Amino acid sequence: MNLKESLAKTFKQFKPTSWAVDNRVAVYILAIIISAIGLIQFVTLPKEQFPDIVVPTISVTTIHAGNSAKDIENLVTQPIEKQLKGISGAKVKKIQSISQADYSLIVVEFDTDVKTDIAKRKVEDALDKAATDLPNDLTSAPNVQEFAFSEIPIMFVNLSGDFDAMQLKKYADKIQDRIESLSEVNRAEIVGAPEREIQVNVDPYKLTAARISFTDIENAISRENHDITGGLIETGNMKRTLKVKGQFTSVSDLYNVIVRSSSQGASVYLRDVAELKDTIKEKESYARLDGKNVVTLNIVKRSGENLIDCADKVKAEVEGMQKAEELPSNLRVEFTGDTSKQTKTSFNELINTIIIGFILVLVILMFFMGVTNAFFVALSVPLSVFVAFLFIPVVGSLTGINITLNFIVLFALLFGLGIIVDDAIVVIENTHRIFNNGKIPIVRSAKEAAGEVFIPVLAGTATTLAPFFPLLLWKGIIGKFMIYLPVVLILTLAASLIVAFFFNPVFAVSFMKPEGKEFEKPKKAVFRSKWFWTTLIGGLLLHLASFHGTANFLWLLAILLVFNSYVLNDVIHKFQNSFLPGLMNRYEKLLRWILKGKRPVWAFASLFGLFFISLGLLMASVFSGRTKFTFFPSGDPSFIYVYLKMPVGTDVKHTDSVLHVLEHRVAKVLDNDLPGKKKAIVESIITNVAVNANNPGIITEAYSRTSAEYRFPLLNSKKDMGRKPVRILILSAR
Repeated sequence: MNLKESLAKTFKQFKPTSWAVDNRVAVYILAIIISAIGLIQFVTLPKEQFPDIVVPTISVTTIHAGNSAKDIENLVTQPIEKQLKGISGAKVKKIQSISQADYSLIVVEFDTDVKTDIAKRKVEDALDKAATDLPNDLTSAPNVQEFAFSEIPIMFVNLSGDFDAMQLKKYADKIQDRIESLSEVNRAEIVGAPEREIQVNVDPYKLTAARISFTDIENAISRENHDITGGLIETGNMKRTLKVKGQFTSVSDLYNVIVRSSSQGASVYLRDVAELKDTIKEKESYARLDGKNVVTLNIVKRSGENLIDCADKVKAEVEGMQKAEELPSNLRVEFTGDTSKQTKTSFNELINTIIIGFILVLVILMFFMGVTNAFFVALSVPLSVFVAFLFIPVVGSLTGINITLNFIVLFALLFGLGIIVDDAIVVIENTHRIFNNGKIPIVRSAKEAAGEVFIPVLAGTATTLAPFFPLLLWKGIIGKFMIYLPVVLILTLAASLIVAFFFNPVFAVSFMKPEGKEFEKPKKAVFRSKWFWTTLIGGLLLHLASFHGTANFLWLLAILLVFNSYVLNDVIHKFQNSFLPGLMNRYEKLLRWILKGKRPVWAFASLFGLFFISLGLLMASVFSGRTKFTFFPSGDPSFIYVYLKMPVGTDVKHTDSVLHVLEHRVAKVLDNDLPGKKKAIVESIITNVAVNANNPGIITEAYSRTSAEYRFPLLNSKKDMGRKPVRILILSAR
């Protein structure tokens, strides 16, 4: 063998690519396994609107009944704050406090690098130190709670109708038990339900005559309201526990409570000195749905569970109870604040955008690389995504972040869609160039092409990935929120490198054929193609099996095969043989003109000059106030606040009566858009008169929060109207 033949057989290779080309069957099996696992991972990942992040923010709540806001500030808030400011070993960013009548709230925000469990332990240690400075008669000890986005309710289930409050609470309890049995639900909190109260109205004259004090009555009731274990009794071979039940089950049990007895046998019963009444606690808040009483269940999802599945199961559970007639037919169940609607819409829109983007990438590649080569390159998109999702659990466990399928993850996939194909384009195009329509064997072409471009492609991918690595170190809450973007982009772009040098060469060896009109079969040959008849017959069989969606997709592929043979091939050939060469010639002429004499210097200087001019104009626009800085662009509001402030000390019943008037005025303004009317944009009107609500648009001082206020979430627009959801919140304070 001479030197020329030896050099012809020797060429630069990239060994992993050469191994993949020589073991194509194993690579195809590996591709199928990766695709299946990646697809399952993609489908089963929990779907949420926003990432489930944990913020190291701890709240401390303390109740000290009977004290003014000023006393709460001096006796409770300040001693606790003093110890919280001395926390060491964990950086505290900010401490905020609210002191109002009977109640103290302190919020401690730590640096985002501090773990939540450590932050909570530090706060608890500070409270232990502050215990000696706090009053001994606190109504309740300081309560420490951590803040998490997963604790925010995903929806509200409102029960209303022509029922009194106690009946609504009974139905709410039944629904609560069923909903909390779902594995996706953490808890369902009942809000707005009345609290049962047993009143013991003592006659002071009878009390004096019997020589009994209020303490005697309190002790008697407390002493009697117990179940007592009486020990064990033997029954045959068994020992059974004897239990004396003494807990009160009804008001009548209280009548027979002995308050005092004497040695002479005379006893004073509770019925002798007091009147008992089974009633409800005096209302401090009112709630209505479309003018009728309402009780609300706040649904809190379990962390890491699928938001959409959780909301759907809650709705299905309530619907099942209605169909089984466990709830009365005239009980109205209204779902409001349902975040799954927007999540589902955003998720579907992003998925559709990704699919449309993939199709557009495929069409563009067809014009520049031909139909066959375009499919090789396009296959790198789903494969890269599947490879990335294969490693997502590993990355999640290493970084400690819980990766869910939220809008930031999907946006990262959309963002990287056009970048993923870059590596595959270089490898396939170089393979096609060396192949030269069959002049070089395809196996050698694939190996040589990968060996030639591996280093430049690796360098190009590394430079693309480099800017995203600093984003992994982004500090603050925004850093925790946005970390999913660089993680997903780094995974998918790294996966595209693997796909380009491991899978794409194998596809090229199997399917790359000489291109050009001289190598093409007649147009009518498409009707003899096995692919055409496979899709046609497969679609027919699937239609008979009632899989209409998949069947229609197969028929669409058959139509596209005919369209490609009769129309698209001619258009692509005309583009590649006429338009593209003309474009390249004009580009060459422009380069020859600009590279003469001092023109390159002027072009370089003009480029930098244009950059500084643009930067100056941008800064001038910012300083003038014309351009504003926002983290997210503002869209149409989804709710409107209406706030009405009443004088401090106004009775809550009077506040409610004033808001009745406001409700009627709002209803008059809405007119034909009220719930139930044809083409109405209002889905529901929820009224809630509550203590210590606050104006959401104004940051108020701590001492101004001592009044009862009114919170009125008014309306959500219906989806079939094609308008954005709207909610009006009317707030009133006295």
